Amino acid sequence: MMKGTSASAGIGIGKAVIVEEAQLVIEHRAVADASAEKDRFQKALEKAKEETEALARDLATRVGEKEAEILNGHLMLLGDPMLTGEIENVIAAESVCSEMAIENVCNMYADMFASMGDELMQQRATDMRDIKTRMQKILLGVKSVDIAALPAGTVIVAKDLTPSMTAGINPKNVTGIVTELGGKTSHSAILARALEIPAVVAVENFLSKVQDGDDIVLDGSEGIVIVNPSQEEKEEYQAKREAYLKEKKELEQYIGKPTITKDGVQVELVANIGKPEDVDKVLQYDGEGVGLFRTEFLFMDRTAMPTEEEQFEAYQKVAIAMNGKPVIIRTLDIGGDKEIPYMGLEKDENPFLGYRAVRFCLDRKDDVYKPQLRALLRASAFGNIKIMVPLVTCVEEYRQVKALIEEIKEELDSKKIAYNKDIQVGIMVETAAASLMADAFAKEVDFFSIGTNDLTQYTMSVDRGNDKVSYLYSPLNPAVLRSIRNIIQCGRKENIMVGMCGEAASDPMMIPLLLAFGLNEFSMSASAILNARKLITGYSVAELQEVADKAMSFVTTEEVENYMKEFISK
Repeated sequence: MMKGTSASAGIGIGKAVIVEEAQLVIEHRAVADASAEKDRFQKALEKAKEETEALARDLATRVGEKEAEILNGHLMLLGDPMLTGEIENVIAAESVCSEMAIENVCNMYADMFASMGDELMQQRATDMRDIKTRMQKILLGVKSVDIAALPAGTVIVAKDLTPSMTAGINPKNVTGIVTELGGKTSHSAILARALEIPAVVAVENFLSKVQDGDDIVLDGSEGIVIVNPSQEEKEEYQAKREAYLKEKKELEQYIGKPTITKDGVQVELVANIGKPEDVDKVLQYDGEGVGLFRTEFLFMDRTAMPTEEEQFEAYQKVAIAMNGKPVIIRTLDIGGDKEIPYMGLEKDENPFLGYRAVRFCLDRKDDVYKPQLRALLRASAFGNIKIMVPLVTCVEEYRQVKALIEEIKEELDSKKIAYNKDIQVGIMVETAAASLMADAFAKEVDFFSIGTNDLTQYTMSVDRGNDKVSYLYSPLNPAVLRSIRNIIQCGRKENIMVGMCGEAASDPMMIPLLLAFGLNEFSMSASAILNARKLITGYSVAELQEVADKAMSFVTTEEVENYMKEFISK
């Protein structure tokens, strides 16, 4: 039995098919005619675009627009004049072949993205290497592995799967995926989840322990892989597979049901999204609204800032699709670790404590913040949009944003442009400062949304991306729980809505505590909604008070975790 990272839930049983891409040998070959070589590069570039477009169209038809967006991101990179122009410059300046120019330029960008340390930027690095290989294969006449033609009952085994390889998979024939590299948030993992194929990634040295045709059993929920399992193990995992599929089917009965506890407390179950296309999944899983629309995704994968009109159309699309249900849109949260090259941000020594989110936006009112706020206000005429301000640490920041919104409202009034005059403006409570001042904030803001990922990081002074200190990173830490309870109490005292949009909102160990604390709104990935509804409708808030009191009496994370595990196992 080997352990990796759980990337896509479910049980996969089948025969190993090792997928190895041909190792490309890129030679530093001089060219006499740079102009002819540029033409050769342009032809390969056009063919790469055609192939990627075909893959994206196929994925959009089979899986959905949202998943196809990953490959549309590749198309944007292939169409980026900065990237292609740089490749042509290298061909001309160094009289070198296209393959080598692509190698040097794409690697430079990929290394730059990878060094940023942010998961999103790591994805850009993977995407950059994917398009690099695609163009080089075309130039070298190397055929890609036809991943769509794999036999039924295949468990794909690979060093790593690029997004374009994963996009070509036929889920009817592929029962699982195991890779040596990759992470839970990699684009390949996202596609595996969308295709509903169980996947385990980051299994160390796996290729040295498996051969083509070996029997494989994998548990994508637990991150476990077994090569050539015993008959007993096969039967055990077959039973687990059937139980998993049965439970998944049973969750469908919660579609259309209200999210009400046994003692009649109603809460909202909403979803986190990154792009307008994600709304399809929210509706599919019966989300009661959008609790977090991360607008920074509209600013990424491009060479210039989206215009006010482009932003307006994106926000309007979501508002209309949600048909009057609440849509909380977070204003731009970039800077620090989320770098966007065209914004001209200097690299911060300590990105998480640096020039980011509302700090950056208030400093760039005219060119960045006002167009976004104006787009949000205009879109509010088409649905129930609420504006959320991230990384607020002091009341003055919120007041500045409010003043800016009032200023834009006056502009819109003078031009007779429609908007929701009573639009709600709230804050994301994700810093220790905002938590300590929650009583003061609750008197001024329209709602709270607790961002547990950052709140945990800042409360515990722990970089969540650092493995050496990750043991400290838990929302079940007593300090974090006290902070969450205080925020909710302060909000409830002033009768404002208190939601949560961090990962803790869908954690089965956190849900009973959050209900007992009085959380109004739970926001999570769309696919987690039905399971959360099942859990919530099975609890009585009155009975959970005792559970919460007991949990809050502990002083270590381990004690809280053990107690909550025992409680939910009953």
